[in-house]
Amino acid sequence: MTVSEKPVLGMILKGYPRVSETFISNEILLLEQLGFSIQIFSMRLPRESFCHDSVRRIRARVDYLPDMLLGHLPRLLYPNLLLARKTPAAYGRTLLTACRRIQRSRKPATLKHLLQAGYLVCRLLPGLGVAHLHAHFAHSPTSVALFASQLSGLPFSFTAHAKDIYTSDPRQLREKLERAKFAVTCTEYNRQFLYRIANGVHTPIYRIYHGIEIDLFSQINPKPAPMPPYRILTVARLTRKKGIPTLLRSLRQLCDRGIALRYTLIGDGEERSNILSMIRSLKLEPVVRWLGTRPHETVLEQYRQADVFLLGCEIAANGDRDGIPNVLMESMAMGVPVVATRVSAIAELVDHEKTGLLVPPGQPDKMASAAIRLLTDQGLRKHIIDAARQRVVRDFDNRVLIRSLAELYRRHLGNTYEPLKPEP
Repeated sequence: MTVSEKPVLGMILKGYPRVSETFISNEILLLEQLGFSIQIFSMRLPRESFCHDSVRRIRARVDYLPDMLLGHLPRLLYPNLLLARKTPAAYGRTLLTACRRIQRSRKPATLKHLLQAGYLVCRLLPGLGVAHLHAHFAHSPTSVALFASQLSGLPFSFTAHAKDIYTSDPRQLREKLERAKFAVTCTEYNRQFLYRIANGVHTPIYRIYHGIEIDLFSQINPKPAPMPPYRILTVARLTRKKGIPTLLRSLRQLCDRGIALRYTLIGDGEERSNILSMIRSLKLEPVVRWLGTRPHETVLEQYRQADVFLLGCEIAANGDRDGIPNVLMESMAMGVPVVATRVSAIAELVDHEKTGLLVPPGQPDKMASAAIRLLTDQGLRKHIIDAARQRVVRDFDNRVLIRSLAELYRRHLGNTYEPLKPEP
């Protein structure tokens, strides 16, 4: 350890910072506040022009890996050749692992991940005092972590989230579980799925919810009973698994029933053109406002104004699905009742008719009816708002949850990090 008095936790991320991955920057910030030294390795440069406040408070150094073979091949090849010459046995074993993975998946990206790992180990790791590698997302970042672990001898672990679990080759995922010291995932639904994939592999898999910053998402004054035009809100990436078309069809039904409303959609993604086209084809332009990606301050203000929050998550054709979208926790903490779908782990947060309303995915008529209930049944609405906030405060406070994650890292970084003391 030449740079830090404490062993450093090396975080391998797909991109940093990313507006849609506030839960990761929050985790890093909270770990630093608990005394951890962290080094970030990002597989690509940021793509957004702004970041959330939590990112600005993070002290961790960030190093970026060359993200493309085309144009960066010499930068990637030279350190890998040096590493192969210096540690031929370790490099040979790692190369065999990569070849097996390419043969199984037929994905040439594995070669890039191997070269990125070699670059990380040869160019970035020396002198940093990194004692453990942890990757966020079970696909490409964990591939880099696996290869870097083989090349350096450092242990690695990973956090599995959603798409990275359900669109990965199960054989590749099982190999990562087999080689990792431990794995973390953010829902019980995910954990049971990973146990089935592991099929006898004894690597521990922990469920630790992401949680949110409770103090940030708080409604100071109780909301008055909603009045037309009702304010309806969705915050989501514009991807197929979010079920935005179902939401838009439910809005059309509400309008056809004579319900006066104003709908705000915050988010962006690959389905943007399809969504905007659908808004036009359903003749919803007078009541729909699309804001694109917005910083936290704007999102918080929209929560304060909203009467109900809708999210229509579904399982995409490629198997992609959500875990527990953080926007549901945020909405519930802000006193905005939610209508969501019975998909994946959402029911671990939204208890039907207790902390929100759940409907089947892909059924806009039931989504519309549920929205009307939460807008007009004031007794149900008050009960759900109160119970929902209590649930989030009790089970999804990230400052409480981070202590469980910190304890895992502490075990694997050695005794330099003292055991965490109970909160007063």
